[in-house]
This record gives sequence, C-alpha cells and structure tokens, in this order.
Amino acid sequence: MFIRVWEYDVAADRVDAFAAAYGAEGDWARLFRQGRGYVGTELHRSTDDPARFVTVDRWTDERAWRSFLVEFRDAYHGLDRALAPLSVSQRAVLEGSA
Repeated sequence: MFIRVWEYDVAADRVDAFAAAYGAEGDWARLFRQGRGYVGTELHRSTDDPARFVTVDRWTDERAWRSFLVEFRDAYHGLDRALAPLSVSQRAVLEGSA
C-alpha cells in the first residue's frame, strides 16, 4: 500500500466547501477513481483546531500513483488550481509505503 498524507489549514468560512471537495466522495476522490490502483481517500478533522484537516490517499503501490500522475496530469493540476482558494496553507506530511 502506498499512501500520501497532506495537512491543510482552512479559513473558517470555507470549511464546509473544503470538506465536500476533499472528502471520500469529493472532487479529488472522483478524479483519483479514474486511475488504476486507487484504493480510497480519508479526511480527518483536528479536534484541537476545527480549521485543520489531514487527508490520506491510498494507492495499491507507488507505481499506480505515478502512473495516475502521468495519465491525468492536466486534470490533476487543473483541480489543484481550482480548489487552492479553499485552503490557507497546505503541506505534504508523508508519502510512502504503509
């Protein structure tokens, strides 16, 4: 299993839109489902800071993730640009085998 974990800080007035876009049935998950080897996405909200979230994206292996990036590069970057205003900051926390 290959996972990618990202942390986001979200403006209070964008929390609902962020959760809809980044959750297991959101825009990212719909895009990822088009790729072979996608297992699922989880969205976790901090109990200490309700504007902080973590996403966990799971792929069968790193090769599946890299193949997705090649095949869906334009759609990936387009969605990233479109949803960027939903978060104040974001950072990769972990990328690797689980």
